[in-house]
Amino acid sequence: MKRLSRAIAYCVAVLLATAAGADWAHFRGDSGLTGVGAPLEGDLQPVWTFEASDAIESTAAIVGERVYVASLDGKLHTLSLATGEVLWTYEASDEVKSSPSVRDGVVYFGDEAGVFHAVGAEDGKVRWTYQTDAGIISSANFVDDKVIFGSYDNFLYALKRADGSLAWKLETDNYVHASPGVADGHTYFAGCDGLFRQVRLSDGTEVASVQLDGYVAGSAALLGKRAFVGTFESTVLGIDLEKAEILWRYQHSDRDFPFYSSPAVTENEVIIGGRDKLVHAIDAQSGESRWTFATKARIDSSPVIAGKRVFIASKDGDILGLGLDSGEAEWRFDTGSSITASPAIANGHLVIGTLDGLVYAFRSNREGS
Repeated sequence: MKRLSRAIAYCVAVLLATAAGADWAHFRGDSGLTGVGAPLEGDLQPVWTFEASDAIESTAAIVGERVYVASLDGKLHTLSLATGEVLWTYEASDEVKSSPSVRDGVVYFGDEAGVFHAVGAEDGKVRWTYQTDAGIISSANFVDDKVIFGSYDNFLYALKRADGSLAWKLETDNYVHASPGVADGHTYFAGCDGLFRQVRLSDGTEVASVQLDGYVAGSAALLGKRAFVGTFESTVLGIDLEKAEILWRYQHSDRDFPFYSSPAVTENEVIIGGRDKLVHAIDAQSGESRWTFATKARIDSSPVIAGKRVFIASKDGDILGLGLDSGEAEWRFDTGSSITASPAIANGHLVIGTLDGLVYAFRSNREGS
């Protein structure tokens, strides 16, 4: 029965990834920030690299045959997915650590000067900008005519996508580093003030909050009526969205290190990287450990579940493909550079940037992947 349940959950994950489209349009792949992409089987081979003039900390977006990736020199680069050729480059006001998000032909992202940018995806021309009072690392999410993101000025913002005018903003008690998730007419996000908030999208009213007892940098993943997030207090939490209460707490038995990574989730498992140098697989229902995988350095990159494997990178420069059930390494590529960015998986490719400024694109050697 357990194997049947896992098989059904796997099929559901594949269907959800397919239904969401082949694109990886923003950080964590979908509006719930689940970190689930289309299956990517077989060995992955590098097909091109692109060299930016500064480090890359954020995650790329892949939409159609284009890759959108930002670097710390303040530039947003648009590349051909097939060849890595530069199609256009847009220069922001300052360093860009926010991951670009793409919706209806517009790329949205923030920079360290607190400017939020809306740029034409085809031509790289600015549509509008909005000035906040501090740097923006949070990546944008969408609902209807609004784009939503957080700032280090302690506010969560909702802007009208048409012209960048303010729809509403919600003040918190500390930085909003994480990206907001969207589900059922609400946005959910964890802040550096240690609170997990539910906010009504229509008017920005806070509906509920949960005390997490710790600083949170990662983005919460939403699946059904639950959310999952890691904290700087070395815990991963499962949260009941209807009751606004914590269902379970996971903490490694021996290691006491923060979680900066955002989790990838299915009905069965929660996968997250830790600064304890481990990839953790946790039972989504009980919060019990299923397996861990040791790397040589801390992990700030967020994992992506792609079929029967999970892909993640670490500060030792390795990009890993681990068996989702076993936690064993099935594929590995050494970039020779530290990695903070997370994989983006779409259209048969995996794309990721490194702190030495290189963007790598990999493609499966298996037909149909």
